[in-house]
Amino acid sequence: MSENSNLKILKQLQEKVLLKQEVFNNTKAVFEALKKKLSTIAVDLKSTVKKINKEIIINYKDANTYEAEFIIADETLLFVMHTNIFTFDSSHEIWRTKYVHQDTQRSFCGKIFIYNFLSDSFNFNRINDVGYLIARIFINKDKHYLIEGKKQFSNMYNDFSTNILDADNLQKIIESTLLYALDFDPFTPPFESISEISVKEVLETNLQSRIATGKRLGFQFESEKKEG
Repeated sequence: MSENSNLKILKQLQEKVLLKQEVFNNTKAVFEALKKKLSTIAVDLKSTVKKINKEIIINYKDANTYEAEFIIADETLLFVMHTNIFTFDSSHEIWRTKYVHQDTQRSFCGKIFIYNFLSDSFNFNRINDVGYLIARIFINKDKHYLIEGKKQFSNMYNDFSTNILDADNLQKIIESTLLYALDFDPFTPPFESISEISVKEVLETNLQSRIATGKRLGFQFESEKKEG
């Protein structure tokens, strides 16, 4: 290998690999802080909800290093940290910000996904049920962040140049997530989309586990219609 190639490889290692490691460590630290917040919120909500109705379930579970689960009533929220680091395609709006223009390394981000499922999908082992990605959080080397998501996330938390993921902002993000999930009600799907079932499905499995359910199963979000 030529000396020139060696220098190029070393430069890439310095600029990209070390950068990605720094972003990964930041994202992991944020995810660990997020887990602690979720645990604290679960404890606080439990004590409050007991006064209203003891049957309402509030539960937090640290599934593993990169996954956490939060159950609130009939909603289950899954928080998942991706282990890779990403940048954005050339059409993304962050490339039009002064913040990224000043330092393109700021465009490299870790990601945390937030999914919403119906709790009964897990309780009844309904493996055909679907969950929905309601938000994804991007964190860079400066611990600045932006959020892409549905409804109240669409125009919030998106000033990449000023948003820093501190304890207060984590609290606000979690609160917004819980409120969104509780406000996101299931619609019954169109009759035609569930009108057929096979004899095999009846004989081989519990029917409850075969009935595919999702909050918008059989429907499309407006954004999905436009993309399609």
